[in-house]
Amino acid sequence: MATIKAKPEIYWISGSPYAWRVMLALEAKKVAYDSHLLDASRGELKTPEFLRLNPRGKVPVLVHGDYVLTESLAILAYLDRRFPSPPIFGEHAYETAQIWRLISEYLSYLHEPLNRVTTPIFAGKAAEKAEDIHAALRTVRAELARLEENLTLATWLASESISAADIAIYPFVRLLLRAAAKPAAAAFGFGLLPLREAYPRLAAWAQEVERIPGYERTFPPHWKELLKDAA
Repeated sequence: MATIKAKPEIYWISGSPYAWRVMLALEAKKVAYDSHLLDASRGELKTPEFLRLNPRGKVPVLVHGDYVLTESLAILAYLDRRFPSPPIFGEHAYETAQIWRLISEYLSYLHEPLNRVTTPIFAGKAAEKAEDIHAALRTVRAELARLEENLTLATWLASESISAADIAIYPFVRLLLRAAAKPAAAAFGFGLLPLREAYPRLAAWAQEVERIPGYERTFPPHWKELLKDAA
């Protein structure tokens, strides 16, 4: 592979958990990068220039030299091969398998019900989706309990240091906490805030992620006023 001298460039929008994954990985790996914060409300994901990078009009997009990469997990895999130290997909076969197991379990069992909870809350449709939110919340709580149990004897989800499992899951946990802090969530008894009382090991884990040097650069700018709600 030819040497790429350019810094990676990340195109993102504030609040996208998918883009947040990539930014966390860049900071965890201490990779210098150029940041392009876009504003979806101004149509910046639909400009001809951006659609040439990703015809789907989605973030994140990583540009590194001549490479243009989309899809957050694919970008994490690229970054881990391109900037191998520190590794986020493990150094040994079993560790790599554990990391992918956690990511796969999140995608299979938590991602969809979590979105069924958060999307109507943010879209102002909680009342009309109330029955489904209640049903999805039961699954969400059960899966959070599994993550909590996974942290019984460990600081990180799948490795002795931060891994792609933590990076892939953390932004969506924070998205859920942001939804739980919304007034519309009060009718559903989320039972997530403060997180240190509901899921103390998950709260400690989240704090470890937030201690990554450079974490503050990844935090969604328009969420900053809500930081205290997810503590």
